[in-house]
Amino acid sequence: MEMEKNKSGGSLSQLTASQIYWKLFTITLTLSACTFGGGFVIIGMMKQKFVEKLHWLAEEEMLDMTAIAQSSPGALGVNIAIVVGYRIKKFWGAVISTLGAVIPPLVIISIISVFYNQFKDNSYIAVALQVMRAGVAAVIFDVVIGLAKNIFKTKSVLWIILMFAAFIATCFFKVSAVIIILVCGTIGLLNVILSGKKEGKA
Repeated sequence: MEMEKNKSGGSLSQLTASQIYWKLFTITLTLSACTFGGGFVIIGMMKQKFVEKLHWLAEEEMLDMTAIAQSSPGALGVNIAIVVGYRIKKFWGAVISTLGAVIPPLVIISIISVFYNQFKDNSYIAVALQVMRAGVAAVIFDVVIGLAKNIFKTKSVLWIILMFAAFIATCFFKVSAVIIILVCGTIGLLNVILSGKKEGKA
């Protein structure tokens, strides 16, 4: 399959299980260690790696995985690592990806907690964090634009209306993300059921 092509090593079927596990671990470990700004940043980086570079996943799959990870409890970065790992190599793929995603923040936070008093009053660190926020905002904006483009590509009036309605509800009315996800999921489920009934009658 085209999505399974790997520019540097052929397809997934040409790699051994140990090679795939190692790649999953090193990729998630590296991305997690270099990610600042939350789950949406690591989603954008995973998309570049697994979809655009390795071609192990299709773009639509990545979007579906993002929706699943966002609607599940827990840290978004860990959730997306679990889903991606499971899609590529089932249970053990999910375990390996989760380890790779969890180890860097665990180590970093542990170190910071030891030196917290020194960090919180350091003016250099404060400036560095402020500058990094600008970069994080740009990365998150890029992810949002990419997701919106794919919604428009569906040419579905329902999905486009839902996207704008969700944005307005979140931005202007401060509606909980949980409620928005549940409502959109319910509407999507009803749409699938009604579409199936129409096809059955046809």
